[in-house]
Amino acid sequence: MSRIGKAPIAITKGVTVTIQDGNIVTVKGPKGELTRSVPAAMLLSQEDGQVVVKRPDDEPNHKSLHGLTRTLIANMVEGVTKGFAKQLELVGVGYKAEKRPYGLQLSLGYSHVIEYKAPKGITLTAPVPTQINVEGANKEVVGQVAAEIRSLRPPEPYKGKGVKYAGEQVRRKAGKAGGK
Repeated sequence: MSRIGKAPIAITKGVTVTIQDGNIVTVKGPKGELTRSVPAAMLLSQEDGQVVVKRPDDEPNHKSLHGLTRTLIANMVEGVTKGFAKQLELVGVGYKAEKRPYGLQLSLGYSHVIEYKAPKGITLTAPVPTQINVEGANKEVVGQVAAEIRSLRPPEPYKGKGVKYAGEQVRRKAGKAGGK
């Protein structure tokens, strides 16, 4: 058995999990509602305030889906209770982010400002002009939004300017040798 897959998922207080048609999982909680279709081969059951994921046999494909399915459902439960967050930092002279009703307005050293529209369920904030917080209930979407914002101006290796994750180490390169 998969060590991750065989662990039951505890349903915390204030969270409801419904399983429809055997493979559509809906999780509702204080931070929102998430729905996901899981592989039909996985057997889901709800017992004693826990969700249990089982696999039909030891086929390699089923083994790989077992832990994945359990982790996806656990992330849904965690997302509707605590939520997920990523922090980004802007490094560079004149680089800044401003909160707007639609999302963020970013000045990243280009000749124009970039307007980034937040997808549904995602909250973008800029507590200080050089920091961006991405928050939401869906872990995948939070990570995707953070990656999209970072891709607008990835950190470059010579001066380290750009958008980077909080705590990310940028490998620096030496510049030109300059002369003999």
